[in-house]
Amino acid sequence: MRESSLHPISGEQQSNLEYNYKTILERAANAAIKSGRRPQDVKLMAVTKTVPAAVINCAIELGVNLIGENRVQEFLSKEQELQLEGCQAHIIGHLQTNKVRQIVGKVQMIQSLDSEKLAAEINLRSKQAGIITDTLIEVNIGDEDSKSGIHQSNLCNLLENIAIFDSIRVKGLMCIPPISANSEENRKNFYNLHKLFVDISGKNMDNSNIEMLYLSMGMSSDYEDAILEGSNIIRVGSALFGPRLYA
Repeated sequence: MRESSLHPISGEQQSNLEYNYKTILERAANAAIKSGRRPQDVKLMAVTKTVPAAVINCAIELGVNLIGENRVQEFLSKEQELQLEGCQAHIIGHLQTNKVRQIVGKVQMIQSLDSEKLAAEINLRSKQAGIITDTLIEVNIGDEDSKSGIHQSNLCNLLENIAIFDSIRVKGLMCIPPISANSEENRKNFYNLHKLFVDISGKNMDNSNIEMLYLSMGMSSDYEDAILEGSNIIRVGSALFGPRLYA
């Protein structure tokens, strides 16, 4: 396994990373099968907030082919060191409109689209770059005032307004549910988002830029519950990289 010449990682880190990766894949596969799907139907995203580029590159060599970064500036600071051939990068954190021009064209998807204002800016910057940007709508599934994301009652209206943009594609939904150690409560929130996902899919919108393909939900502590309720992208950080790497 290669090491970055600038930031080499220890053999223990590599061993822990490999063990964690295999464990997550096994648990995710079992949950997928239990939900009536194939293991390959669920994508594992490695969440790389505060994780050094050398460690991310080791994860990519192990087989990770999708990473998610929370902050635009952090992704840009690592970009030159990352070995992203064959690996997609997504932005998953709250995105301010003044950061859009810096990230459009740098990542394959923005998973945190939550307003018409942000959609208009992504559309404008994408048009200027001559590209179409894939997005997910972030839904505030717990209707928490402290969190970003569109409230459930406003979701369809947002989708209708986004339908006029020709440099954005909406590919599905994403959520960060309320923090809970209760598996039953987690599954209820995931169930509700999956129901929205299915309901929107059934509307047969006459818009080529809106398609429900991806349901991004589930993190380190609850990804199995999310898979059981229909998630096909799980976003895993500390369970993969270890809490010692987190600020």
